[in-house]
Amino acid sequence: MLKNKVTQTLTALGITTFATLSITSAHAGSLENLERERAEIIQTLLNPSISAEQRANKINTSKHRLVDMERMVLRDKTLEGKNTPEVRVAFQNYDLTFLAHSSIEKDVSMMDLWLEQMGITTNSVMNAHVGRQ
Repeated sequence: MLKNKVTQTLTALGITTFATLSITSAHAGSLENLERERAEIIQTLLNPSISAEQRANKINTSKHRLVDMERMVLRDKTLEGKNTPEVRVAFQNYDLTFLAHSSIEKDVSMMDLWLEQMGITTNSVMNAHVGRQ
């Protein structure tokens, strides 16, 4: 009897959790999904614990998804006329928001473009000093 109640409670909890997660993810818009995918690619680009081959494989796989998501954002009619800070910043920073498209247009790697947009150059890295502040 007690085992049956525990099983029913856990099942109900599992269904409630699944429903909540489904509803939450359903509200994510195209711009939010793009931001999440772009963050994952940048994390892969900067991850020192993976080999160059693993990094290249992950980036090639993710790049196709990122291009598709960028297209979705560019075609998303629900973003037209929205004046939220997220939408304004996204379209003001085209090269960062649409990283895959921008890198293709400029014929540079996504990593090089991202570093350039962040203001990190070879000279700034070479002139950097390691130490405490």
